[in-house]
Amino acid sequence: MLNSKALTKIQSIILIAVIVVAALGGAIAYVLLTGEQQSAETIKIGVIADIDNTEGKSILQGAKLAAEQINAEGGVLGRNFEIVAEDDDWEIKKDVNFASNAFLKLISVDGADFVVSHGFGLTYREIVFEHKKILFNVGEARDEYTQGVLDNYERYKYFFRSGTGNMTAAFKGSIESLLVCRNYTGFNKIGYIYFHTVASIMSSTIDAVEELGFEVVLSEPVADDVVDFSSHFAKAEAAGVEILIPFIFYSLGIPFVREYYDRQAPMVMWGGPSIGSTNNFWQITEGKCEYITSAGFPVVVGYPLTSKTTSTRDAYFERWGEEISSNAAAAYDTIRFILADAIERAGTIETDAVIEALEETDVETSICRRFIFTSSHDIFVGEAGPNRISEDYFFVAMLQWQNGVQVPVYPTELMEEAGATYTFPDWSGPWDELE
Repeated sequence: MLNSKALTKIQSIILIAVIVVAALGGAIAYVLLTGEQQSAETIKIGVIADIDNTEGKSILQGAKLAAEQINAEGGVLGRNFEIVAEDDDWEIKKDVNFASNAFLKLISVDGADFVVSHGFGLTYREIVFEHKKILFNVGEARDEYTQGVLDNYERYKYFFRSGTGNMTAAFKGSIESLLVCRNYTGFNKIGYIYFHTVASIMSSTIDAVEELGFEVVLSEPVADDVVDFSSHFAKAEAAGVEILIPFIFYSLGIPFVREYYDRQAPMVMWGGPSIGSTNNFWQITEGKCEYITSAGFPVVVGYPLTSKTTSTRDAYFERWGEEISSNAAAAYDTIRFILADAIERAGTIETDAVIEALEETDVETSICRRFIFTSSHDIFVGEAGPNRISEDYFFVAMLQWQNGVQVPVYPTELMEEAGATYTFPDWSGPWDELE
């Protein structure tokens, strides 16, 4: 485990240098003031992500919109929200030391009172323990992030996951949604292509899928820095995969999808890659994401799941001139509804008081009708049956790219209410034999 105390001492020296350089040279971080003027009385919300890239940029935009709306309504406890941000180059460098320095600067120099992050969760949760700041992670799903809250509450109570369910819940939802995919397609032969980082839960996942009567004909681990997926698709084709489920994360989903389209792989893609539900994925892949189905939030496609879904989606488009993404919605909801509500109920921004308030959260957001944290500070995930939403809690829909837009295809209730249908690729495949 990261030695956070040693790390902090080393980085404190670096921070001194950063402060001196900033003072002498006039260098500044990304500081985005959402009110009319800066004030010592503002509540500073820090955003740390790879904000030069698609997902990080959308997180920052969602945060800024939330703060602007809160301020327009008079703020929280009579104080405005101010967004301060640092770029950790998460997707590009994946450099823990660089990211840690950016995070420390966000807290020590920019003065963030609360922080919303996308990556480096295990590293950042050590830093917030040292500085007694609350951290909301909106992008990472590994179970161990929030398991720490149960194992060592006093150390990890500052960490909350507010943008995605944990990996166990994600796999469970994926398995349940496969029943719907089989209803649509009649297909039964499953193939998995996945990063080594999720290998530990693949065995139980495959067991669960096979218990549902599926035949798993491929289980293919890949390195998390691979960019050429041709050999992996060749194996899937040779194995006779009919439904391909990729656990491929972040920007590597781009070459993965392009390979699928260019080779016209004779299988449907269900449940990935993770970046697939990002609204500009159509432009990034030059339309080669057509027919893929990825997990995402109903707010992305405009399905009015809650009383706040449509207004959130419309406000984001009006403010930024682009459709909202799942990550942007998660960051927006975290600040606009979850944190603002907790501070109001706590009556203070004192850390322990806000933690206690967050643990009692039960609010409607744009993503779910009742957002609640579990005892591990994870998202309480509702049960979504094969054909309906059976709970009012957090769940993730399946969205298919069709003609440049995403439509909901799971749960079936969403698809039918949206007037959509599941569509097969226009190249040859096992669907040719369907009536």
